[in-house]
Amino acid sequence: MISGAEVTLLVFAKAPIPGKVKTRLMPALDAEQARDVHVALLERTLEVACQTFPAARVQLWAGLAPRHPLLEALAARHGIALHAQPSGDLGQRMHTALSTQRGPALLIGSDCPVLTSALLARCVRALNAHDLVILPAEDGGYALIGGHRLPARLFTDMAWGGSEVAAQTLARARERGLRVACPGTVWDVDTPRDLERWRMLDAAT
Repeated sequence: MISGAEVTLLVFAKAPIPGKVKTRLMPALDAEQARDVHVALLERTLEVACQTFPAARVQLWAGLAPRHPLLEALAARHGIALHAQPSGDLGQRMHTALSTQRGPALLIGSDCPVLTSALLARCVRALNAHDLVILPAEDGGYALIGGHRLPARLFTDMAWGGSEVAAQTLARARERGLRVACPGTVWDVDTPRDLERWRMLDAAT
């Protein structure tokens, strides 16, 4: 666990409502099964987060139904704060949440099964010498972003879910002279092929 670190970790996640989460896994899975995948990924993400950071430095930011019983139970189990995601598109919500932090912060989603404690620790260390830390994903998005008071331009007018999100974010950061670190490339569970990849990874470990 990172001790004495002033970095805060924000976990963005939707409430586990069938038909509203992991919809790209359907129709290979039904809505309940897709919800179960979402919950399993979220539980894993929070386990890794709380193995890496003190509970006081981990925050769960919930969308759809912020006071969903399962989210409240997970927050209570780990002793972490539960917040409602602010309004706006994904970029606006992320920037607003990051802007509420007094010090440096990292923000992650809840569907990256290869985000480890060691990789999170590398991202924290990277903040010592960089303004922006980002973990690009294989699909062109990113699984982690963070830094010190990041400019809103990194989050606005972005085609969220598209294949150029990480590249556009990095280009905008460099245009502004930000020092950028990319400690690794990861992948998310979005499609049935991703789910099979995760199952194979789990079986091998």
